[in-house]
This record gives sequence, structure tokens and C-alpha cells, in this order.
Amino acid sequence: MKKERSFVFIAAHHSRLQELQDRPVAKLSPETLRERSDHILDAAGHCFARAGFHRTTMQDICREAAVSPGALYIYFSNKEALIAGIAERERAVFADRFAQIAGAPDFMGALAMLGRRFLVEDPPYRRILCIEIGLEATRNPKIGEIQRTVEVFIRDCFRDLFTKLKAAGRIAPIYDIDTVVEAFMTIADGMLWRRAVDPDFNADIVLPPLLDAVGALLRPVADETKP
Repeated sequence: MKKERSFVFIAAHHSRLQELQDRPVAKLSPETLRERSDHILDAAGHCFARAGFHRTTMQDICREAAVSPGALYIYFSNKEALIAGIAERERAVFADRFAQIAGAPDFMGALAMLGRRFLVEDPPYRRILCIEIGLEATRNPKIGEIQRTVEVFIRDCFRDLFTKLKAAGRIAPIYDIDTVVEAFMTIADGMLWRRAVDPDFNADIVLPPLLDAVGALLRPVADETKP
């Protein structure tokens, strides 16, 4: 039941855009609606990362986005709706990037590229935003449901991928797939946290040994480790 409610939060953003698109008075293309929504979500993300969820007001987001309160509330009714929109967008970004791994001949190379894009190349505010949402999820049940929906999606993606790779003989992990996935996500979360809280953290130095640790978990077959 909780999972179903969390999907309602995630789907609310898409439903709202569809409602706006269907209004005769709006006469805005889906692309325009998406651009305006994304602009507001970007502004909200910067505000949440800078000041935190509780200290950020809807007025702060209006100023950051340079939009009127009326324009903001057309798209998002409150801060929970903004978090739902951010989460839905992050899930879409992950799905797009993850799709490049599944069929990659060099699985470990593709996985390294995915890790670099999320843990090294993404702007700092996005990492801080992830931490802020995670902390708020421990206090706000609605945010907790939203976050868990995204985490379940990511976990399922890796579980399905590792299961297929094992069945195809491309990896030979010692541990069961669920344990491997949890260990893998713990490594990624630790990297994300260090990048968010330590301004002197050098991800380029740490990423290679972390990838070696992931390789030790997955135990790819010999041809997977060739450059």
C-alpha cells in the first residue's frame, strides 16, 4: 500500500503537466510545459541544497526561478510536490543512463562510466540535494515514500541486470544477487556522501579502487576485464 501511495506522488508531476496541456486557455506545447517545469525544479533543487527543505520557502523558489507565486503554483502546489517532481526527473535520468549499460559489450567499463557521471561529473548541488532529501525522508513520511520509490526502482534495475549477467555467465559472484546489490548501493551511497560533505574529497583518486571493489563483488569473467 505504501508503495502504491509513493507512486501516486511520483506520478502527480506528469498528471499536472497533462492537465495543463489539455487546458484550452493554456495552448502550450508539451515541450514548453516541460521546460517551464524543469526550470522551476532546477530552482527548487538549488534552494533545497543551499538552505535545506525546511528553511526554503515557496517564495525563495519563486525568487530563484524568477517567476511569480501564481506561476509556480500552477505547476507545483507545495514543497512535497516539488520533491516528487525532482524524484521523477532523477529516476528518468537514471533510466536513460542505465539503458546504456545493459547491452554494453564491456560491462565494467559501462558501469564505470555510469559511476563517473553520477558521482564525479554531476554538479555539487545535486549531491547535496540527494543528502537533503534523504535526511528529510527520515522525518517526513511523504518524502520518505517518494525516496523509497526511486530507491526501489534503482535497486530493481541493478538486480535485474546482475541476474541476467549471472545467467549469461558474464559474472560469477560469490554472494547472492540481493546481497551484491545492497553492497553495491552502499558503496555508491558512501561515495555520494563523501562528495557532498568533504570539499577536499578527490573522487578521481577514489573511484578506481571502488570500481575494483565492485569488480570483486561481481567477479566478471575474464573477457569482461579486457580493455
